[in-house]
Amino acid sequence: MDEVEVAFRRSGGAKAPVILLHGLGGDGTTWDAVARTLTSHADVVIPDARGHGCSSAPKRGYGYDSHAHDLEGLIQQLRLASPVLVGHSMGGMTAALVASRAAAAVSGVVLVDPPFLSPQRQFEIYRSGVAEQHHAWLDLADEEMLADAVRRHPTRGREIIAAQCAARRRTSPAAFEILATLAPDYRQIVQSISAPILLVVGDVEPVVDGAVVGELRRVSPGIRVEEIVGAGHGVPFDQPERLASLVAAFLTDLAGPRRRSPRETVAGG
Repeated sequence: MDEVEVAFRRSGGAKAPVILLHGLGGDGTTWDAVARTLTSHADVVIPDARGHGCSSAPKRGYGYDSHAHDLEGLIQQLRLASPVLVGHSMGGMTAALVASRAAAAVSGVVLVDPPFLSPQRQFEIYRSGVAEQHHAWLDLADEEMLADAVRRHPTRGREIIAAQCAARRRTSPAAFEILATLAPDYRQIVQSISAPILLVVGDVEPVVDGAVVGELRRVSPGIRVEEIVGAGHGVPFDQPERLASLVAAFLTDLAGPRRRSPRETVAGG
């Protein structure tokens, strides 16, 4: 497996480590609005995935096994003891895969609308032209890209939108190879995770819909589910403060006896 240099930022401090993993087409800077809250609760580590941000961009090798290998290497390199993994979208699948393979080394997992999809749905997304859209965005001038993003996401903060646009510029087209790679079976992965799991979804057409939540509850009865109102798939961008508060509460629960039961809802009813 190709070795890559993984760029990362770290808040440091004598606190429990938390790793924030971004989605396809993003990078670590797109977590900034969430990280500002979490740095008072944890030693926050924010890497750029391969092909994104300032990390290496090999010509090939963008399957989830490669992303998981990079994350495992980073944990070992930084000697992080039992980190909590927080992953959005692509980063959520990476977090789940690593937690399933090294349950004893991970103290908790937060999955933010991960791509838990059937093989047929994965193929449909690959054929939908997502990679071509990325190429088209790269042809836009900075002002045009920003204006297009604001038009499509009028409720998002300008800082977050600007960070997303800049991250797009730093994303290698090769990174979209992951869409053509069959993802692992999410049910088997979640069933293999022994650490506490928090699943966070939005209420606006989430990838993880009510049917998938039901499947996850059957294979992992202890999974905790939170639905954030006013968020689509881009939960960290639509409702960063609410997401940060849920993650902070999860960290508090992991650190000591649970003082309250979280409100659990099933997306889609």
